[in-house]
Amino acid sequence: MDDSEFLEMTQQDPVQARILRESLEHLASGLGGDTLKEMAQEVVSGRMGLREAADVSAYADQAVEQAAPLAEKWASMSDSEREALAAEGQRQLDEQRRALDEERRAEAAETRPGVKSRHDGRGWSLY
Repeated sequence: MDDSEFLEMTQQDPVQARILRESLEHLASGLGGDTLKEMAQEVVSGRMGLREAADVSAYADQAVEQAAPLAEKWASMSDSEREALAAEGQRQLDEQRRALDEERRAEAAETRPGVKSRHDGRGWSLY
């Protein structure tokens, strides 16, 4: 399965798409119970899209049930606690962006180890 649906859902943000995929992989390991495990396995395997899975009432009901304690905790936080949590989330996103950029640089370096391709167009002249 490719990450195109995840990219679409995260407004083409590859870091958030990666985090979404990793979250589904955690759920697929059983982290959120059997129902969400099944849903995540269906999505990660490509047998079902995430939007399609959200339309399955058993999956949606379980996701809402699992999220309820988090929503309650968020509601009970002060504004400063929420801001601190948001800042920590942003710090983690920035860290993930740096890691992804580094991975891409490393991959690019592996594909061009300094040896010029015959067809790269550099150094060509008609004269």
